[in-house]
Parts: sequence; structure tokens; C-alpha cells
Amino acid sequence: MTACLLALAMLQVGAGTPVDEGVLIVRVDTVEVARESFRLRHGRLSRGAAGWTLATTIRYDRARPVVVLAPILEVNGDTMPSTLQYDVADPRQPSRILGELGRGRFTVRLIARDTERAREFPTGPRAVMLDDSVFALYVFAAWRAGAEPSTLTAIFPRGLRRDVVQIRDLGLAATILNRDPARLRHITLGEGQEAVHLWLDEGGRLMKVEIPSRHLTAERSTGG
Repeated sequence: MTACLLALAMLQVGAGTPVDEGVLIVRVDTVEVARESFRLRHGRLSRGAAGWTLATTIRYDRARPVVVLAPILEVNGDTMPSTLQYDVADPRQPSRILGELGRGRFTVRLIARDTERAREFPTGPRAVMLDDSVFALYVFAAWRAGAEPSTLTAIFPRGLRRDVVQIRDLGLAATILNRDPARLRHITLGEGQEAVHLWLDEGGRLMKVEIPSRHLTAERSTGG
């Protein structure tokens, strides 16, 4: 278990206890495009074991149509994704995504108006659930990072795809958070120009996500 995981586990005082919550402000260049509100809890999961539940909602309302993405993800004590319930409020194609971990596989069902699709993804021993447009989910990937490069199986349920990505913890580094200097843990997910940069505080809380290839940042709002 990583130091981040241990730090967050120590914050719990009972089952279902919130260990983190806040708002991420998402910008492309300097233009705000969305806000994401999230809450992370530690306690008993729907299957009975202990783990973490992340409920997050991101609203893209600066353009039309308005799209709201709202996944609820459970991960077990080893931070493997356990169950997923994901509502996609898009007037062009509203849908619900359901996911469940089995033996070495994570099964995703995508239910839309007129169609239903299912796919099984091999997980390997280290898997994470990600989405290109939902940023609080990246915290579980960040918890997996170590000083030496390693790989993760990244499952993108909304796109029904799976990638193998490299992750590495680069240690403390200087950055800018909400226009102020900050010193945070710097973690890279992926390589080269397509890398995603994750920034955590000393308690393992996700403070910022940067995707340079998309000119995108998601920063925790002041006080969050």
C-alpha cells in the first residue's frame, strides 16, 4: 500500500466516512469549460468488503448541448475497481454504464436508448477506471505510482476501451496551483506528449490534473 493510501486510511473515523471532497475547476487554456464536484468515502462497499467510494459529477455547460457525467466508483482495499454505476446525461445519447469486477476481468455494460452493449476487459493485477473527461477518477491511478516506472491497465468504460499505461512518481516538485506557487507530488501517467500530469498534496489528495496535449487543467478550487 502506498504512502498516500496509508495517509488517507488514517483519516477515517468510521464506515462511510468522507476522507476528501472538493471541486475541480476545468479550463482549456484560460477558459473555464466545466466544474467537477466529488466526494471520496472510506468504508464498507456494496459487496461487504472495506474500500473507497468516489462519487463525482462534472457538468459541461459552457456550450450546447449541456452534458453531465456522473460516475460512482467503488474500489477495494487494494484500489482495484470493484463496481461502477455511471450516468451520462447527454441529450444526444443518454446512457447508463454498469461495471463489476470478476476473476481477472472487469465487465462493462453500456445501456442506451435503443442499444445495450457489454464487454469484458482483462484487468491484470493493477487496474484503474479512467475517463478522458472526468478528472477526480485519476486519484486512484496516482495512489498506484512508485518511484520506479510501472504499468497499469486503464479501462475507459464510456469508450469501451482498455489501454496499458506507464505511471511514475517523480517526487516533490514546484508547480502553480490557482495562480500561487505550490510544492506537490508530481506523478506522470503515460509517456511523451500524451502524458497526463497528476499533482497530490502530502495527504494523497488530488490537487491538479494537467493534460498539456489538450491545453487542459483541472485544479482544486480554493478551500476545496
